[in-house]
Amino acid sequence: MQQQRKKKIYNKGKWSGKPYNFFGDYLSAKYNCRVLKLPIDAGLSCPNRDGTIGTGGCIFCGEDGSASPTARLSYTITDQMTDARNTFKRGNIPTKYIAYFQAWTNTYGDIQQLKKLYDEAVSFPDVIGLMIGTRPDCINKDVVELISSYKKENFELWIELGMQSIHDKSLRFLRRGHSHAQTLEAINIINQYSIPQCLHLIIGIPGETWEDMMETALSISRLPVQGVKIHHLHIIKNTALEVIDKKEPLQLMTLKEYVSVVCDFIERLRPDILIHRLMGDRPADSLIKPKWGLHKGTVIKAIEDEFEKRVTCQGFFYNSEEF
Repeated sequence: MQQQRKKKIYNKGKWSGKPYNFFGDYLSAKYNCRVLKLPIDAGLSCPNRDGTIGTGGCIFCGEDGSASPTARLSYTITDQMTDARNTFKRGNIPTKYIAYFQAWTNTYGDIQQLKKLYDEAVSFPDVIGLMIGTRPDCINKDVVELISSYKKENFELWIELGMQSIHDKSLRFLRRGHSHAQTLEAINIINQYSIPQCLHLIIGIPGETWEDMMETALSISRLPVQGVKIHHLHIIKNTALEVIDKKEPLQLMTLKEYVSVVCDFIERLRPDILIHRLMGDRPADSLIKPKWGLHKGTVIKAIEDEFEKRVTCQGFFYNSEEF
């Protein structure tokens, strides 16, 4: 039965032969060209930093709020996108772009302010999508209604939510400032407007067992979400996590452990869910550990090699009849 299901998954919904449903392949197949995300720092804040619910932020969050280096080069959104486009330019290869509000909390502002920011981003040449990263506790019907106004045919509209884990004990450790119940509420609101959503997850949170992480995968498979971003827990300079690690060094996952758990996780993930990324990454000068996180290509190849060795793929242990 498992072998039959595996064969079906491999032959359906795959564009490159990868053992998982990769977002990049989905974009290439749909738009028949190179599609790149242009990262944006909109200058917005975060309720976990400005005193609304906290001042220190999440323990893993750096001083740049996860901004790409290109997003810090200039002030205006148009200039940031231009800088990013020029950085990514490769000859005359036909390319389209997704405006990606990446840094900080991009629904945390007045509706008119947010509309002005989004309007500027989608007016950039050759933009065929809008992706907005935010927190579950910064989602409400007004802001989702605004985002839904950008829906149109052949346009990639996504909301990215920082779920990180389904376990409240982990959210407390990460000092997220919200509960899993709030994440579920946000997912439900977004689903009412039929906007695709991508969940950010962290693998290797201290205190989580293998069973805890697999429970997160199975829970996500029950939710009306269309994508996930998988990150490993890494320690960045000038974060609360660095302070914790200095007091008592954290035992983070080795590369071998991470590869194994990620494959286990993806095997239990619903086959149609698009995987936007498989690990986090940081510039070398800001990363403390693990250093294997500097070698993104090696990590991704190791994950794909592990799937090949197992002769499994995304959804191998997923059974829709159980949900």
